[in-house]
Amino acid sequence: MPPDAINALAQYTLSGLTTGSVYALLALGYSLIFNATGIVNFTQGDFLSLGGLVLYSLLVSQGLPIFAAFPATILVVAMAGALVERVCLRPARSRQMIILIFITMAASTLMRGLMKEGWGKLPLALPPLSPEVPFRLLGAVLTPQNLWVMGMTLCGIAALAWFFRATVTGKAMRAAAADPRTARLMGVEVERLTTLSFAFAGALGALGGMLITPITSLSYDIGLMLGLKGFAAAVLGGYGSFAGAVAGGVLLGLFESYGAGYVTSAYRDVLVFGLLILVLFVRPQGLFGTTGRRA
Repeated sequence: MPPDAINALAQYTLSGLTTGSVYALLALGYSLIFNATGIVNFTQGDFLSLGGLVLYSLLVSQGLPIFAAFPATILVVAMAGALVERVCLRPARSRQMIILIFITMAASTLMRGLMKEGWGKLPLALPPLSPEVPFRLLGAVLTPQNLWVMGMTLCGIAALAWFFRATVTGKAMRAAAADPRTARLMGVEVERLTTLSFAFAGALGALGGMLITPITSLSYDIGLMLGLKGFAAAVLGGYGSFAGAVAGGVLLGLFESYGAGYVTSAYRDVLVFGLLILVLFVRPQGLFGTTGRRA
């Protein structure tokens, strides 16, 4: 293979891993909420937008250092996630899944309207987490922000895996996801854990927004398409499966990058959702999912 072709392949691969990392974070958020409630939470992409916007305000408007603004943003958006569950979903009289899904769609529209009023319609420029000095890695040209995206995503996934396997609350959340009725009989506060799941989903969205918007752009609706692709990644990997969410995000990011590089960037979204439809035709439960409701 010629050196130029090798360098191009490396560039597309590392770019795909960068965007795929964000898709994986969003897919994990979708899977968390599905396992807790059985619904699709369409505010997940808005958590990404909110994370970038809050970080912008803390860094640019308030002048906070990055080591203080970063965890503060995660906390703020996690609280917003919990608020969605407490204010929008819990008071709903109907427990039908389709009604609850429509409520999250309405909440998503409301969040975008509030963000547009708060931060305006014009795109903003979020500074990177560290000085941007491009460098070469395996023949590809990268910036430190690319490494921040991949590194922080791995840290977030590892922290989430540790929480669910090593803490009492995490084990209780897994039990409630597997069988809510039995968990209640064992004294588990399922409603409180559902709120916590929304808070975690908000934190994952905020992390993705803080990492990717310095590379792309920042606006009140940046999370709309990214959220749909995160949903596609969750379905592709196996909806409700945490391992499938990570694998689906990475695979989707790589496929999108290769498609844009080797085919055309004009139809990258068509290629992504076309792949999703093809996979669901062949394997409706996703690549790594099971036929059960929750994985």
